[in-house]
Amino acid sequence: MALTKINASAATLSKNRTEGAISAISGMCATCVDGCVGMCEIGKSAYRGHEIIYPQPYGIITSASEKNYPVDLSHFTILGGVVGAQGMEADSDKAIFSNVSLETTIGRDKKIKLRMPSIIPGLGSTSIAKNNWEGLAIGAALTGIPLTIGENVCGMDPESEIVKGKVKHSPELEWRVNLYKKWQQGGYGAIIVQANVEDTMLGVHEYAISELDVDAVELKWGQGAKNIGGEVKIKDLKKAQLLKKRGYIVIPDPTDPDIIKAFEKGNFKEFERHSRVGMVTEDAFLKRVKELRDLGAKHVFLKTGAYRPVALAQALKYASKAKIDLLTVDAAGGGTGMSPWRMMNEWGVPEVELHSLLYKYADKLAKKGEYVPDIAIAGGFSFEDQMLKGLALGAPYFKLIGMARAPLAAAMVGKTIGKKIDENMVPVYVQRFGDTKEEIFVTAPDLKRKLGKNFEKVPTGALGVYTYMERLNQGLRQIMAGCRKFSLGYISRDDIAALTKESADISGIPYITDVDDREVDKILNG
Repeated sequence: MALTKINASAATLSKNRTEGAISAISGMCATCVDGCVGMCEIGKSAYRGHEIIYPQPYGIITSASEKNYPVDLSHFTILGGVVGAQGMEADSDKAIFSNVSLETTIGRDKKIKLRMPSIIPGLGSTSIAKNNWEGLAIGAALTGIPLTIGENVCGMDPESEIVKGKVKHSPELEWRVNLYKKWQQGGYGAIIVQANVEDTMLGVHEYAISELDVDAVELKWGQGAKNIGGEVKIKDLKKAQLLKKRGYIVIPDPTDPDIIKAFEKGNFKEFERHSRVGMVTEDAFLKRVKELRDLGAKHVFLKTGAYRPVALAQALKYASKAKIDLLTVDAAGGGTGMSPWRMMNEWGVPEVELHSLLYKYADKLAKKGEYVPDIAIAGGFSFEDQMLKGLALGAPYFKLIGMARAPLAAAMVGKTIGKKIDENMVPVYVQRFGDTKEEIFVTAPDLKRKLGKNFEKVPTGALGVYTYMERLNQGLRQIMAGCRKFSLGYISRDDIAALTKESADISGIPYITDVDDREVDKILNG
């Protein structure tokens, strides 16, 4: 049964007056008392209205759905055996987890090398992304995985030079691109620039390709957190007016004299900037992909969200016709910025269902002899077991696991530890490892050997991301060795089994007691 925590959540800084006596239908206290100041979401909405649509406090949090979906990846288990090794000689001295290779490539013709099957999808104009970009960019570059610069960065940059409606220079985008490139190691990974409706209007891809030497660009149809365009909150009147001038939807209208007076009086403290929803057609999509390639893009990607099955089929079919390099499909429930809270919980196709459909559609195209682009999946992934299950669910078509909130959390923790080191206030549960970054971050000694003097320039946020990804790298290799799979290409749907009849029915993965039936009969009857 799918359940949602309603009317009270840490995400909206709300709580019920009663803790045990809660109506299962409405989420309201069973006894709503006249005289309550309104701690719950309904109560806060009575005096702050639309502000309570969004997770809070904006700019310093990431948010994700609290909904318990009927099926998730925990309803699958990873299988192992005692015989053989694929991708490695069946020798106990050689078939050890440290010899598992996680290196891979993506792309149709020109390949992008990756040190592990991960990608950090679009992190754009939200404050949480900007404030942690150093950690994300440097950490991803050192790890050797791609990182995507999300939507609206140029449009939100107050220093952007925009001439006749087109961006000519954006210090913010330039900084984000160059920071990743500066720390890129051995040609692994890639920096990707994403564009939504407003970005396309501003010519962001044209600018990124021609002026910033960006090789990989991504068209965006949506994300798993919401089915509308991106939103941010603006506390500065002049910036709100600038964004409206640049073509964004800003509410309330920051040019309205009455609104200006109300804002200056403090009647409200924030404007909302919204992006438009796209209007996808096959012809327009194919035309845009060709335009980007003609402009010099070496890799063209598409990112789509948790839309209904027909939209997923359109994304895959159009991506196949255009022969793009990577399709990323983001499932319901995620979120790194400021998606509407109720929408985050109640909109979209969940992870197992969406990605099972994606596998089914990709397999259908492949069996017809049609091109299937490399596929990345996203939707709440955070650990190595989930990575293996995700890759196995869609093998051989799923190539990468997209993760945003988890690396962002690692960046934030690393950054915070760095501040505590500088303040000589390392928390006791961290201090037991030491009080310098070389002592606290377990990867620091090895990274210091690799980088030499440049190690001192690595911010602790980046060390957090790099060290987190190192954990995933080793953890995934251990699981794969247990499956007797010593490189990514050998991962198959046979590596997992369904633990419930419902998960088996949705995914087409056999139920655990049905696995290996024929082989078992041969052994027992032989």
